Amino acid sequence: MNDHVHIDEHRDDEGAKTGMWIFIFTELLLFGGLFIVYSVYRYLNPLAFHLAAHELSTFTGTINTVILLVSSMTIAMSISAIQYKNKKLTLILMGVTLFLAFLFLVNKYFEWSGKISHGIYPGSTILQEASRGEILFFGLYYTMTGLHALHIIIGMAFIGYVMRLVAKDKIQHDNFIILENSGLYWHLVDLIWIFLFPLFYLIT
Repeated sequence: MNDHVHIDEHRDDEGAKTGMWIFIFTELLLFGGLFIVYSVYRYLNPLAFHLAAHELSTFTGTINTVILLVSSMTIAMSISAIQYKNKKLTLILMGVTLFLAFLFLVNKYFEWSGKISHGIYPGSTILQEASRGEILFFGLYYTMTGLHALHIIIGMAFIGYVMRLVAKDKIQHDNFIILENSGLYWHLVDLIWIFLFPLFYLIT
């Protein structure tokens, strides 16, 4: 007598989506705490933060904001494309999202490089001679934008992995929850930048 029972692979779409929302909530708590720290220090050092903010390029920040907004649109469109069974368009849109993410990092690299080449970085001689408020501003700038850049890199790896699954037909119109989750994560990255941009580049 054969007691072996075949069990089909169980898919818990709601569980996967709930897990992603919980993860997003923890990320919002992390950045929310950093935003509070920034707000307190800005309140205590308004003039220093005002002067330090002028060292940043509003144009570069604006370009990166547009890049991320468009990338959020393309990842959202890729989810719609897979629902309409258009695998090719899905892959194209995901590829565009990855390209835009890479472009964001390139811009951020040149922005950071420019600041570092002028001696504006934590521990530099120039900042050691600056006011406490300016030191705090750039400390928070590098910490928060650096952490955001790390999330961009993780998001690119996540989307790249999902893109591979789409290419192998492991994600289709009736099974796209992981693609949807990658989109949710990418929207989180976008949302965080929407807060970082005005805090560092616009509020002077």
